[in-house]
Amino acid sequence: MLQSFESTSDPSLGPPRVKAVRAEMNDVGVQVFLVPRSDEYQGEYVPTSAERLKWVSGFSGSAGLAVIAMKAAVVATDGRYTLQARAQVHGATFEVIDSTEKPWIEWLAAKLPNGGTIGFDPRLHTAQSLTTLRGEAGKHGFTLKALSANLVDRAWGRTRPAPPIGAIAVQPVALAGVAAEVKIADVQKLLKAEQQHAVVLTMPDSIAWLLNIRGSDVPHNPVVLAYAVVPVKGKPELFVDPAKLTVDSKKHLSALVKLSPVEELGGRLREMKAEKDRKVRVDPATASAWVVNALGSCAAHGIDPCVLPKAKKNRAELDGARAAHVRDGVAMVRFLAWLDGESASNSLDEVRIVQRLEAFRSATGALKDISFATIAGSGPNGALPHYRVTKESNRLLQQGEMIVIDSGGQYQDGTTDITRTVAIGMPSAEMRQRFTQVLKGHIAIATARFPVGTRGIQLDTLARYHLWQAGLDFEHGTGHGVGSFLSVHEGPQSISKRGMATLEPGMIVSNEPGFYKQGAFGIRIENLEVVSDATAIKGGDRPMLGFECLTLAPIDYRCIEPDQLTQAEVAWFNSYHARVLATLAGALTAEERKWLTTATKPLSRVPLVPSLLKPRD
Repeated sequence: MLQSFESTSDPSLGPPRVKAVRAEMNDVGVQVFLVPRSDEYQGEYVPTSAERLKWVSGFSGSAGLAVIAMKAAVVATDGRYTLQARAQVHGATFEVIDSTEKPWIEWLAAKLPNGGTIGFDPRLHTAQSLTTLRGEAGKHGFTLKALSANLVDRAWGRTRPAPPIGAIAVQPVALAGVAAEVKIADVQKLLKAEQQHAVVLTMPDSIAWLLNIRGSDVPHNPVVLAYAVVPVKGKPELFVDPAKLTVDSKKHLSALVKLSPVEELGGRLREMKAEKDRKVRVDPATASAWVVNALGSCAAHGIDPCVLPKAKKNRAELDGARAAHVRDGVAMVRFLAWLDGESASNSLDEVRIVQRLEAFRSATGALKDISFATIAGSGPNGALPHYRVTKESNRLLQQGEMIVIDSGGQYQDGTTDITRTVAIGMPSAEMRQRFTQVLKGHIAIATARFPVGTRGIQLDTLARYHLWQAGLDFEHGTGHGVGSFLSVHEGPQSISKRGMATLEPGMIVSNEPGFYKQGAFGIRIENLEVVSDATAIKGGDRPMLGFECLTLAPIDYRCIEPDQLTQAEVAWFNSYHARVLATLAGALTAEERKWLTTATKPLSRVPLVPSLLKPRD
């Protein structure tokens, strides 16, 4: 299995670990210490050696911060994770707050009204976030102190895992679409135009994209933990652990870059700082404060030059994504057919579902990894948007429930991410009502036409409108960017309340509205979409964009109230299902084709009767 079902969070470990960190705080003279989720590379997903937040608190979500004071501590996260955090941390040691409702600095000010010194590891916070924090902390009488050693690492000691040394692999130009030499030259052209002497790259997926390499340092994310400096002229320098180099990757990289141990980055930054009139580009939103501070006055703030071209997939990357989604669609159909056949039994549980889905993907022969740990939440577990099943939380599926299955695969030609909510027996009227509202939001995004220059924040309302009319909403974003055999979460594009990046042709973004009723059930429907040029609208005077759907798998019609869909929505649903059937049928067995034909049968606006809601033949 590519994921484990062991529970790695033990709330009872929180008190002694916090005590150990407080002893370290006392030694360095700080009253507060910050423990973010991020690592030295500011990644959302981090290796085991960088799971500092999880180690000290037990919280395993991908977004959060622990604030440890001498007599109080809190885990601050967002609405996606507050329930999970409360279940994972030691309640007498950590409070849990929703940081979108109450900033943690306000919590801290209430605990320490006289202020104090906040210690932090400058390698784990971006320069931009610290600039903001410095201003907010000052308002409440706090000062910030950068520490040379991480206090969690000191408390963790010898039991802390070693940093990863995953082997580097070369991504073929046939799949990357553009040679690394060309990408480097494009970056250097930008530097020349901006009159900058170099750029420091700190995001692992930017470096992987630029140099056409992939790695295995981070679970389910094929990136290499490394830094790079690209000068305006000459060879870039890659700072990476030599143990990660294979014969092929060393040959590939030696022709492109100077290879240096990662420990030499600090010295190289100081050398650039010492050079007169030097302008070195660095992205304060993604680079750590340690990197920016090391550059000093020579730091020229600017967006990572790889971010936008990486997000705008070229023809080869889009062709690869389409091929990967056909392959993944076949695996999903086989899985959903299997699930239908098993759902009437009383012995099907969440762990077995995850195992079988991974097996169907592995049977394609092309799976490199899953793109994230599969979410398979049935009944009340489905109400946790980022639920991860463990042996302790695993539950049997019950008739009359729904299960949310959010999963994806890493293939060398593309990354997939799909969510389907499936009926187990006959869902309740409330479940069908909410599913239909979510589906209407999904269709609104899928069919949207929008002018060139539109941002994701402008589309986000479309996904929520029908839920809002019922006084409902969901806490996560509607859509995130997706990489090309890279990170399943990629910027700058998103469809969300924070989606300020312009959507441009070639960007891949998810379309995944949802609804979650605490303690009862959850719903999410997710397809991946490519931003594409749209045909001109008669009478219009502006160039328009739309979406091409990549994902191919049936949406469970048993969960729908058809009479609540418009004729246009029914037409979209039927057209999508017709495309799924036509595209995937040739790769299926006769029995599988029979199942898919039933699963994609045309929907009408006539309400479904209970007999049609029974598991399919």
